Order: sequence, then structure tokens, then C-alpha cells
Amino acid sequence: MSAAAMQTGAEGEAAAFVEGMTAAVEPLELEANLAAWEAAAGAGDEATARATRARGALRGLFTDAEGARRVRAWLDSGQIADPLLRRQLHLLDEEFTRNRLPRETIDDLVNRQAELERLFYGFRAELGGERVSNNQLLDVLSTERDSSVRRAAWDASKQIGAQVAEPLRELVRRRNAAARSIGFRDAYAMDLHLQEIDEAELFAIMDGLRDGSDAPFAAFRAELDREMGPRFGLAVDALRPWHWEDPFSQQAPAMGDVDLDRWFGGRDPVPLATEFFGGIGLGVEKILARSDLYEREGKDQHAFCQDVDRKGDVRILCNLRPNEKWTSTLLHELGHAVYDEALPLDLPFLLRQPAHILTTESVAMYFGRLTREPAWLREVVGAQVSDAEAREIRGQSRAAMLIAARWMLVMVYFERELYRDPDRADLNRVWWELVERLQLVRYPEARPDGTEWASKIHLSLSPVYYHNYLLGEMMASQVSAAIRRETGLPPERSVGGEPRVGAFFRDRIFAPGASVPWNEHLQRATGEPLDPRWFVEQFVEA
Repeated sequence: MSAAAMQTGAEGEAAAFVEGMTAAVEPLELEANLAAWEAAAGAGDEATARATRARGALRGLFTDAEGARRVRAWLDSGQIADPLLRRQLHLLDEEFTRNRLPRETIDDLVNRQAELERLFYGFRAELGGERVSNNQLLDVLSTERDSSVRRAAWDASKQIGAQVAEPLRELVRRRNAAARSIGFRDAYAMDLHLQEIDEAELFAIMDGLRDGSDAPFAAFRAELDREMGPRFGLAVDALRPWHWEDPFSQQAPAMGDVDLDRWFGGRDPVPLATEFFGGIGLGVEKILARSDLYEREGKDQHAFCQDVDRKGDVRILCNLRPNEKWTSTLLHELGHAVYDEALPLDLPFLLRQPAHILTTESVAMYFGRLTREPAWLREVVGAQVSDAEAREIRGQSRAAMLIAARWMLVMVYFERELYRDPDRADLNRVWWELVERLQLVRYPEARPDGTEWASKIHLSLSPVYYHNYLLGEMMASQVSAAIRRETGLPPERSVGGEPRVGAFFRDRIFAPGASVPWNEHLQRATGEPLDPRWFVEQFVEA
């Protein structure tokens, strides 16, 4: 017997409506996810077109004004006592709100984003007259000492920006127009609202982290610059973005005497990750068997996790290499994957998803951090790490997180400015002013009308998302503290081989799905709502 048949009155009507919507959503979401996966894996324009059609049809389900009115009326009536039914109605209300638009507007937005996907997925930079992959560009930035060669590789990494800048501006213009037509200031404000994030509270957290990390970051950067300058035979004020090993200066360059790749180089990350997750009771063999793990021509060069059907078909896409960076990325994506795979099948379909974007990001970040934890290196990787090396690795970990956090602030502040005025001609100036202010990376030669800003894929394919990475890092620190507190694991012990860690995630984080709002979910899991102090204590004040 269906849930709707067991309920009466307003609840029965609402439950029947939810069942009907679920029956319509499920096959379209499946088709969109499968086609999007195939497109990212290199299947070409036909797969992209299928994904676009399915996404358009899926959004079209939520253009029904009468359906939207009924959902809002049930929520406002006070007659829906069943908390799971009420939560499903709330999630449907968010989708109806987002899609309170003419069908032609929805189709236009979906098609424009699909075109940006096509450009990014198929793009390969040109360097020295040859098509090269992102990994090949990173190889140059990791090993080359000649500044002119490094700059050529860095410039190549930004070539995609020239192709996507104007299509992205136009998409932002149209997203803003759509959002304003339904009563929001712009699409940025709308997306935050529908993510259940208060914009003022978000930027209070961002401003607090910015101001609180200014001094320690400046001190760290001065030390790093003193190390980087001699490496390239340059004065500190001559260092530029291409002297970093990451094209966006978002990841820490090699520093100090400890090279983590001495323990990861030449080692396939997959067996290591498989053994680790199995040891904490979150097996990943089935996930990996469905996944696309190694680089090849025509494939998306990034990494992501895809829950295809909310029934256990979870897979990840990577471009693995035997190094610390890709091992960390694999652990990160498997963090998303074990979350999706563990969602209980007895939850209603609409609630069979993570509590929030930042919640799944927090899990991924928790696991991705482990490659810079001395105890994990010793116990899981089998590395012979001396006490002196452990101290240096902990310093590297703090430095890496400071660098990442300041980069995330650049993205959060810039994206708000992009949506405030996508027509301003000097967006590149805004970008580089933020980079210099927050990352202390100088590029005074940058053209105000350049397109380096547009080369960051998330602005095109994951709009109004990046703040969730930084909130996720904060939540990861809070969860980490709760796990240590509840399991009694001492700081010198790794979580490797500890099933209680997997049980904490499975029971406290994964099991509720999206049945409650994210901050309530976090309070139930850790005993308190999101508190940045755990992150600050771990990485800023350490």
C-alpha cells in the first residue's frame, strides 16, 4: 500500500501529489544523469543533447502554476503533520520557485549551460603547437624552472576563458533576468535562498574568516615567497601566478624538505583507497567498478561523483595519476560516493540525497585531507615518517588549507560581483584585485578586459556553488572533532582501520538523507550547528 493510501484529508492529497511528482521526476532524472555521465566520459554531442532534453523536461515539470500553488497551500495550511511529507513538499516548493518561468526561458537556460559543458569537456589547450591535457600542463608547472616556459603553460591553461567568457556572461544575464521575473534581486540571491543559506550570514562568516586569517596568511606567504624566489632566480616582487604549481594558486606548491609524492609516486591510488575505505566499513569496490578513473582524449579533465539513480548506481570520474594530488582527489570523490551509496532505500525518493551541498562536500573534504595527515601516512600508506617530517607535514597541511581557504574566498566574492553586473567590462580587473588582496598573488600586467576569470569551470557549470566548499571545510573540521570526541581516538592515531568512524558517518551523517534542513542535521550529528571555530582552531590559529 502506498503512503498516500494510508493518509487522509490534506495529508492524503499532498502525499498523492508527491507520489505523482516522484513518478514523473525519477525517469527524467535518470535519463539526464546517464546522458550527462556519457557526455563527460567523451560520448560527444549526442549524449550532451540527450542530457539537455532530459534536463529541460525535468525542469518543465515544475512550471505547473497550479501544482506550485497546491504545494505552497499545503505548506501554509498547518495540516501536514508528517515531517517527511512536509520536507518533501518543501523541496518541491523550492523547485517550483526556481522554475516559475516560461518553458522557452527554461529551455534557453538549459541549452546555454549545455553549450558551456560541451566547450569545457572537449577543450584541450595548445602548447608549443600541440594539444595537451590539464595533467600535462600541471607537469610543466610542477617541474619546470624556466619562467618563460612556465608562463606559456600557465597561459595555455587560461585559453578556455576566451571561448567561454561571453557565453557565460550571457548565461548570467539571462539567469538574472529569470530570477528577477520571480521576485529575486538576481540569480545569486535566488540560489542562496533556495539552498537555505542566508546571504548576510554567509558573508559575515566569509568576512570573519578573511579578517581573521589576514595576518597568519600574510606571515606564511612572506615565508613562502622567500622560498619561491630563489627557486626561480627571482626577486619576490617578480613572482607571478605561473610560478605556482596550480594555475589558480589554489593549492600549496612544493615547500620544505618533505615531498609527499615520495610515498605516492608510482603507486596506483585505487588499491590504497579501496583498502582504506574497506577498513572503516565503507566498501567502495562496487563504486569503483562502475567508475571511469583514468585520463584519455575527449574526456572531462576534472573529477566528480554522480549518483545516477538514487538507488545505488553511484560512480566517480577521475583522471588519476600516481601522486598525492590525485590520491587526495580520489579520496575526496569517494567521500561523495560512499555518502550517496549509503542513503537508505527506505527514505522517500525525494529525500534520498545528501542533506545539503555543503554536507556532501564536508564528507569529501574530510577524506581528501587525509593524505596530509602524518598518522594516516604511517598507518595506511605505510610511510616511514619521522617526527621531524611529521611536524613539517602538519605545517604543510595548515599552509595548504590557508591557501585553499583564501582561494575559496576569491571565488565567493567574485561570483557575487559577477552576478551583480555581468556587463562590466573590467571583470578581469575585479578578479585580479581579489586575487592580489586575498591570495597575495600579483599580476599587475593583467588586462582589465582579459578573460582569465572565465577559465574556472565552476563559474560556468556549477553556478553559485563555491561557498559550499568553504562551508564544507568548516563542517569537516567540526565533524572531525566530533568523531575524535565520540570514538576516543587520540590525535596521534589515524582513523584508518577504525570501523567506528564509518559507523559515525553512516548513522549520523548519511542515514537522515535530506529529511531535515542542513544545520539541524549538523546539530543532531555533532551536538551543535555550524561553528567556524573548529576550522579556525585547526588551521588558522594552529
